[in-house]
Amino acid sequence: MKFDEKGLIPAIVQHVRSGEVLMLGYMNEEALQHTVETRLVTFWSRSRNELWQKGMTSGNVLQLVEIRQDCDGDALLILAEPAGPTCHTGAVTCFHISLDNVKVDMPAPTGAIISQLMDLIHQRSADRPEGSYTTKLLDGGVDRIGKKIGEEAAEVIIAAKNESQDELTWELADLFYHSMVLLVQQGVSEQAVWNELWRRHGT
Repeated sequence: MKFDEKGLIPAIVQHVRSGEVLMLGYMNEEALQHTVETRLVTFWSRSRNELWQKGMTSGNVLQLVEIRQDCDGDALLILAEPAGPTCHTGAVTCFHISLDNVKVDMPAPTGAIISQLMDLIHQRSADRPEGSYTTKLLDGGVDRIGKKIGEEAAEVIIAAKNESQDELTWELADLFYHSMVLLVQQGVSEQAVWNELWRRHGT
């Protein structure tokens, strides 16, 4: 790897499941070694001249999954699982302001909503808040969730037969959501589904 004249290398942190870019930091050899050894993403603070483990104060740590270097060896890609919001402002990602200085709520890539929704369903599964529709589904088990999936699948077909794009979009969103609830209820990660799609794509 090629560290700059100050002994630093830029490290881009990416959410391992959603693909969303979370932040940019800098590592020296010590920070890189600490990250590898502890499996907690650690940077070198250029302002304080010291090691800085992300989330050490807030608890919003970045669990290391994998490190990749670019083709020139002068930048790193850190694939991580965040334990909470990455930005100090409380936003999911540090990249949430447009060039016009307007807050952007939609994640990039837009498919990141899948991971964010799965995280929320997992939270509902753990907390079981009263009045939550997701809680009712989880409490009803496979029978209740399966019934809803069957209903939504039928409504997807009806929407397609009606040739209504808006209706089809709505019903597919319902089908996706209820299928995700089933995955959580069964203890299956969405990554397992993506891995199976990659396996099929490879064949």
